[in-house]
Parts: sequence; structure tokens; C-alpha cells
Amino acid sequence: MEKLEIIVKAEDLVKSAMKGNDASHDAAHAFRVRDLALSLARQEGLASSPDSLLTVELAALLHDIGDYKYMRDPSEGKIVEDFLVKEHVDENIKTRTLSIINGMGFKEEIGGLGGGNFCAEFGVVQDADRLDAIGAIGIARCFTFGGNRNRVLHDPRIKPRSDLSKEKYMNKDDQTTVNHFHEKLLKLKDLMKTKAGRERAERRHKFMEEFLQEFYEEWDGRA
Repeated sequence: MEKLEIIVKAEDLVKSAMKGNDASHDAAHAFRVRDLALSLARQEGLASSPDSLLTVELAALLHDIGDYKYMRDPSEGKIVEDFLVKEHVDENIKTRTLSIINGMGFKEEIGGLGGGNFCAEFGVVQDADRLDAIGAIGIARCFTFGGNRNRVLHDPRIKPRSDLSKEKYMNKDDQTTVNHFHEKLLKLKDLMKTKAGRERAERRHKFMEEFLQEFYEEWDGRA
């Protein structure tokens, strides 16, 4: 089946806009999230609505463009909106796509957004992004990002932070890569919005728990 022209253009934008990012938040991440989101959408019964599937695909593809962690210029925050306007995307689809992108981050949820009432499209896109943050891929991405930011791998003296606010979460000074598992990644399974997302998260979550157990044993010289 031939791709819609808007999707081809969105893919090109992703490749261009995310080219300078490290491998934890590169174009491959966006494409994996898109594939996961469409798969979840079909499991959740959204396949009968072309508008829903298009919204899901656009939001999943474009969700990390202008991410604050990689923003080099404030104007990058409008890249997605400008793209959707330029391509004359249907107003309803454009509004829903931007709403999903703006509310799906973990920092938004701990800041009081992203939970509660949400549309079905939001649920599958957010779940897909969170699935890519856990399991084997999530572990690889976590250490890739930590290495890129020159973070300490692990320091038993530095404890994971609890009761994080949005502001505290965004301030990662002196935090270790392994602490990120406890502050965010191990929490994602219980924050999944869809049944399909929860089912898939179980296996990935278990893999992370087993990895951390092995990691700590090796770190302490017990294995």
C-alpha cells in the first residue's frame, strides 16, 4: 500500500530535524514509536477510522521534534505546527496531533497533565513512546543518553529521587544513569493508558528488573 504523501514528508522532516541527536532520540526512535503506535491502534479498534490512524501516525512520527533536551533554538518548538499548517493538514487532525504531542511527556504527567481524560489516539501514541523507553531497547537508549550527557553510570551514594515535580525531574544535575530506571522507567508499566500497551509493557518491565538485578550483583562483585 502506497504511503500518503503527508507521511512521506513527515518522515523526511523527522530525518532532517533529528539528524544531530544521539541514538536515544534519533529518527529510528520516531519510526519505532510510529510502528508501535499503529500496531496498538489496531489492537484498540482504531483501524476503522482513517483520520484516527493518520492522527496517530503523525503524532508518533513528529512527537520528539523540538524536544527541550535537544533544542538549539526556541524556533524549533514550532517546527511541527508550521509543518502541519504548510501541508494543509485537516484542522481537526492538526489540533489533535499537536495536543497529543504537547501532553504525552512524562514531565507533563508528573506536572499534572497527560493523565485523566484523554482521547484513544493519545493513549496509543503515549504508550508506544513509553514502550520504546523500556525493555531491551529502553535499556540501550537509557545508557546511550547518559553517555552522551557524560553522566556517572552508577554511584550507590546517590539515591534515586522520590516525589518528583516537573521542575525536579527536568533538573538532572548529579543524577546517575541507573537512577533513571527508578525515577522513571520502572514506573511506566503502571502508567500505560491502553490494554494493549499494558500487555506489552509486562514483558519489557520484567526484562528491566532482571537486568538491574544482574547489574547490581556485577557492580558489587557478587556475580
